[in-house]
Amino acid sequence: MSTLIESNTNSKLDTTMNINVLYFASLADEADCHEETVTVPQSTSLTGLYEQLHQKHRFSRPQSELRVAVNDYFAKWTDEIYEGDSVVFITPVAGG
Repeated sequence: MSTLIESNTNSKLDTTMNINVLYFASLADEADCHEETVTVPQSTSLTGLYEQLHQKHRFSRPQSELRVAVNDYFAKWTDEIYEGDSVVFITPVAGG
């Protein structure tokens, strides 16, 4: 399991959540995995999650080039995420 934050031992409430992140295409190559569970603060947005993972894995694609899905449904970058959600960042698809 990956942890993107340091836990605050002074907190009386559990203020973190575990999110399952799936990677495909170039993002999977850059992350060197297809799936990971990350621990983030409860207030983390989809944008914030991608920013943290972008820094961690040094993704070459900016958020503006991606779509996002939560629990198998396309989502808006402003949608909230919750404990146990599955998030997928989707790269552009080319076709003929």
